Amino acid sequence: MTASKTPPADPHPRITVLGGSAEGPAGLDRLAGLGDIRIATDEVSLRDALPGTEILLVTDFRTDALEAAWPAADRLQWVHAASAGVDQLMFDALIESDIPVTNAQGIFDRSIAEYVLGAILMFAKDTRNNIRYQQERRWVHRDTETVAGKRVLVAGAGSIGRRIGALCRAVDMHVTGIARRAREADDVFEAIHAADDLDTHLAEADYVVVAAPLTEATENWFDAGRFRAMAGHARFINIGRGPIVVTEDLVAALNDGEIAGAALDVFEQEPLPADHPLWGMDNVLMSAHMAGDFIGWREALIDQFIDNLARWQAGEPLFNRVSKKHGYAPGGG
Repeated sequence: MTASKTPPADPHPRITVLGGSAEGPAGLDRLAGLGDIRIATDEVSLRDALPGTEILLVTDFRTDALEAAWPAADRLQWVHAASAGVDQLMFDALIESDIPVTNAQGIFDRSIAEYVLGAILMFAKDTRNNIRYQQERRWVHRDTETVAGKRVLVAGAGSIGRRIGALCRAVDMHVTGIARRAREADDVFEAIHAADDLDTHLAEADYVVVAAPLTEATENWFDAGRFRAMAGHARFINIGRGPIVVTEDLVAALNDGEIAGAALDVFEQEPLPADHPLWGMDNVLMSAHMAGDFIGWREALIDQFIDNLARWQAGEPLFNRVSKKHGYAPGGG
């Protein structure tokens, strides 16, 4: 990010919001008076809205409408993704253009970190069986684990990974990170290793947490070989993206006892089919891609966009600018 300023932009730009609802996302009323707002929900409506659009706000991170409608973008100057992940937006024409892309880095960090810590505690205290025994009206006493002193390996040492690490450190766990390149240890990570060295460190961890964005480098990152490299007592937690994991290999590792359990918020196929074997596994905790979705998150996303819009209008550098080469904002992976 450069400190130099560009001339102030249009004080009343045309902003197209691409989402899944004709009413637009919650909190859209906050944009009233800040621009000429248009709503698009699919390829057809986006093609109609893009001509003259200067700013595109994408609130549906699963959409492929932008790539299909891209030729209609004649004045586009900025694309903002109201999500941490931008993998769906990274098609060749946008990557090769000089149009900046920003994301919602920072909004979901704390909520996701709480989800991860909650999953760790549920495993350690055998909460799933507590619930089952309560439903069965059975009194089953047993000893459970503590988390202090356990080792957490966070694969993806960006802003979400750092917040996960900070909460784990707060309960006296040891935390190391995996990043694209090795970095110096800091107040969260006792060490940050390069992604190329992941296999070397998997066996050291009691909990392996995926907090990386989906990129060409991380797709199918965790496969049969990686699960075999983990300790047999270790638990695997994925709050990144589903395609980072080869699901078939994960199921096999769980069935064969190569790892002790998994907590999954994201999946290769969403929604997960009702007949998928993961649903019936006693050593798996699952949620419906909601780890970061706290009450009020939609409004928070709009407020963050408005903050960046003020910078754009003032000719100041945008924050959370994504490296289109790597697929995430600096500090995000």
